[in-house]
Amino acid sequence: MDKFEKLTGIAAPLPLVNVDTDMIIPKQFLKTIKREGLGVNLFDEMRYDDNGNENPDFVLNKPAYRDAEILIGGDNFGCGSSREHAPWAIKDFGIRCIVAPSFADIFFNNCFKNGILPVVLPQEQVDILMKDAEKGANARMTVDLENQVITTSDGEEIAFDVDPFRKHCLLEGLDDIGLTLEKVTAIDGFEGKMAQERPWV
Repeated sequence: MDKFEKLTGIAAPLPLVNVDTDMIIPKQFLKTIKREGLGVNLFDEMRYDDNGNENPDFVLNKPAYRDAEILIGGDNFGCGSSREHAPWAIKDFGIRCIVAPSFADIFFNNCFKNGILPVVLPQEQVDILMKDAEKGANARMTVDLENQVITTSDGEEIAFDVDPFRKHCLLEGLDDIGLTLEKVTAIDGFEGKMAQERPWV
């Protein structure tokens, strides 16, 4: 998993509440178990018409936001079914941080496991970031995980909280497998000891 330390990039405004996982990645794209290639179908039903043509009014299709790495969303982001493909699609598109007043629990947890930083802030602070994001590609935000601060394009700083363990995992790029591999010396030692004490096992 890629490390997340400090991210400076374009923030896309998506002022919608109750964005569910089917909106993020519709069910017909859940047949794969690969994490790559889903970004093109992120928000598929909003990004494309019935003929597969881009909807020019959808934020991520606008030239200013095609390279967005931060998403400013509404309340209850990621609700609905517990599909891990949702954060896979978000990350594959290039978004590494989502800011919203609240997240659905399973989606929130899946973001951390896939190298995405979900930031929960009060609505009034999300509104500040939403307004900043609406300025377009020339307004770049910085998300500093180490210091737990988001800096707007105007230099305004907004502090955020994050669980210390999850922060450690993102800073070090550790998913569940990476966490296990951190203990490989102890595991090898245990296995060696068991092989001597119980060779029949």
